[in-house]
Amino acid sequence: MLGLTRKDGLLLVLVAALALLAPFILNPFPVNSNMAQFNAGYPDLMQRFVIFGIFAIGFNILFGLTGYLSFGHAAFLGVGSYAAIWMMKLLTANIIPGIIMSIIVAGLFALIVGYISLRRSGIYFSILTLAFAQMSYALAYSVLTPITGGETGLQLKLNDARILDAALEGGERASANLFGLDMTSSIDLYLSGWQFTFNAGYYIAAVVMVLAFYLSIRIFRSPFGMMLRAIKCNNTRMTYTGLNARPYALAAFVISGMYAGLAGGLMVAMDTQVGPERMFWTASGEVVLMTILGGAGTLIGPVLGAGLIKYMENIVSKINSSVLHDWFYWMPDGLEDLMVSLIYPFVGKGWHLTLGIVFMLVVIFLPGGLVEGGQRIRRVLQGKRAKPSSQTSPAE
Repeated sequence: MLGLTRKDGLLLVLVAALALLAPFILNPFPVNSNMAQFNAGYPDLMQRFVIFGIFAIGFNILFGLTGYLSFGHAAFLGVGSYAAIWMMKLLTANIIPGIIMSIIVAGLFALIVGYISLRRSGIYFSILTLAFAQMSYALAYSVLTPITGGETGLQLKLNDARILDAALEGGERASANLFGLDMTSSIDLYLSGWQFTFNAGYYIAAVVMVLAFYLSIRIFRSPFGMMLRAIKCNNTRMTYTGLNARPYALAAFVISGMYAGLAGGLMVAMDTQVGPERMFWTASGEVVLMTILGGAGTLIGPVLGAGLIKYMENIVSKINSSVLHDWFYWMPDGLEDLMVSLIYPFVGKGWHLTLGIVFMLVVIFLPGGLVEGGQRIRRVLQGKRAKPSSQTSPAE
């Protein structure tokens, strides 16, 4: 199917099904229940799931296959965002030209950064990419203010040129669209106590993510992907055989940067404003955590890692002391206050502490990330299913 093996084809179908059914899967609790705060099926968060999933998939092509750890991938995310917003301001609010330009500009910038950074390896490569990202952030924040908008950033305005679009009237709002389909348009479905939101922007981003995931599978299974694995396995031995590994590593770096640019362009398509904070080093560190948590070098791992971190950032961070008191109201007052005081440091503003603990546990007990955890559970379940059959045929 589509040039994939049966196993990879099933994985692609699984990702597509999860993306299609996300509004149902992410809203398991009724709207008026106390557990509704754990629902994640609203458009903004679902868009972040798939967009940062694309970002992590691209980063995994570099880090997971070649072993080159970049601390500067947020630079390509930001460059792609700025390229997209300028296309929307000058040419058209249709997202297609903006996304195409974000991929091209991010790829060219990645070519320059990769050509310089890949002259070194190991920690020196990582520091070089971090330096480029921080320089890009500084330029966007202050030096290139006429282009980037500085601290306040850029957004669509009523008086933007948009030479391919009709002029807007006073009461109209400039918004991103796909051939007239507004990215913010949504349809709500009410079933008993449940509410499910189907957002146009989310499904467009989800389709792009599925296509990006399919492309990553083809890269992983291609001879090019085998060369990248050889670089990670033993770059020195590969050089001794007469093969020059640097062009392959540079190609992986550029492809990874283009994925980041695509994610940046989609972020602008969903929310038409850009700021320099997208280039800050913490954004680069975030995609590293996503990849490692999900499982570096695996196909679906980065998507799972991106979903976990964005869920914690948007859901766990909103749990405050009043929510905790609502949870434990049935306890005696003293015990209720004790439970709240014990849990509060790990939620709300302290959600990073919980994320750090999860990351430590995964690194220590599941070096292969969440994918390894799933594989262990599957082996246990398969062992339990196989046990009765082994008892019925002791001769084997």
